[in-house]
Amino acid sequence: MKKKQQQQQHGGAGGCPDTRPPAAAAAAAGGGPGPGGGWRRRRPLSLLPFLSLRDYGFCMAALLLFCLGSLFYQLNGGPPHFLLDLRHYLGNSTYLDDHGPPPQKVLPFPSQVVYNRVGKCGSRTVVLLLRILSEKHGFNLVTSDIHNKTRLTKNEQMELIKNISTAEQPYLFTRHVHFLNFSRFGGDQPVYINIIRDPVNRFLSNYFFRRFGDWRGEQNHMIRTPSMRQEERYLDINVCILENYPECSNPRLFYIIPYFCGQHPRCREPGEWALERAKLNVNENFLLVGILEELEDVLLLLERFLPHYFKDVLSIYKNPEHRKLGNLTVTVKKTVPSPEAIQILYQRMRYEYEFYYYVKEQFHLLKRKFGLKSLIRKPRPRPEFFIPSPLETEEPIDDEEEDDEKWLEDIYKSGGKEVLLSPFHTLGMDTASGA
Repeated sequence: MKKKQQQQQHGGAGGCPDTRPPAAAAAAAGGGPGPGGGWRRRRPLSLLPFLSLRDYGFCMAALLLFCLGSLFYQLNGGPPHFLLDLRHYLGNSTYLDDHGPPPQKVLPFPSQVVYNRVGKCGSRTVVLLLRILSEKHGFNLVTSDIHNKTRLTKNEQMELIKNISTAEQPYLFTRHVHFLNFSRFGGDQPVYINIIRDPVNRFLSNYFFRRFGDWRGEQNHMIRTPSMRQEERYLDINVCILENYPECSNPRLFYIIPYFCGQHPRCREPGEWALERAKLNVNENFLLVGILEELEDVLLLLERFLPHYFKDVLSIYKNPEHRKLGNLTVTVKKTVPSPEAIQILYQRMRYEYEFYYYVKEQFHLLKRKFGLKSLIRKPRPRPEFFIPSPLETEEPIDDEEEDDEKWLEDIYKSGGKEVLLSPFHTLGMDTASGA
């Protein structure tokens, strides 16, 4: 018995000694280390030797659940409720929190348009058309309730540019405001459009509208100028001009150019610097600056340049129902200034007229490129100009409403006055807007 035990310790069957290490010998015997010093059998070699069958099954179940959830998301056009609940539970942190807003989609047409409309230059008519067009074509019309603040501080410029730039595209922003340089504050410069009119016509339209309103109601003017004294409200236009009242003298008459010159303080001073800067901005930043006296051609060119905004605008404008709405904004109680008063106005508005004639020339060149004809009269010699010393006056009031200028045709019919009145003979007076 004792001899048999010795043989088992020193060798296998047949008395041959086992020369393998103890661990290898135990593995060959089908055992392995286990609880209590024992040994257990190893699993067959697999692709994932570090996962148990239970772990492998859990991964497959999670993958199946993800695939089903993704399919459910796509079939229903959005995430399933349990994913939304999970996001709410975990918090609303998104890509925007760490990286800012995603880059905006680049559209195949100008998607940022600014119409910094000049007061009393047909803006009421155009804005009414834009409201109809925005519904028809689905662009974002961004308007402002601020009508009497055209000059902004640096911080106000930054804030307004930020608000405009973050609007949903495509958008068209419109407000009475002097030209804003978006690139100065790191923004993308939008496409600018605008419309101007004969400076004397514009001034007279504003003068009477502030006092007497339009056909929408006799008390309309009281809302806009409630503090105006009666003697000021009924001030004769000739007295205002000939006696050099602040409202009828510079810098109040220097009105159109700053809308194109910009926010620089020198843009408020009548002079060559503001005039040349306004011309430069027209050439570099404005897609189109039209003439109100030829409004139908302006609308036609806008439709060709910006069809995603202005398609069918001309047919809407010519619609009789639309013209009825425009007629409600005709200014009431207008009177015609004397030829002497008009001549003085023209002299005081020298730079305004130089800019107006420059824009008109550019507009006519553009029309010829598109095969549109202009009614051209032989220009008459312009009189010599003089500029009175600027007077310090309060901030001018800008108004949205536009009126009928047909009444001014009577000025041009006065016999023997054509030499004096010819400087502001306008083209296409018979096609002027009646809105």
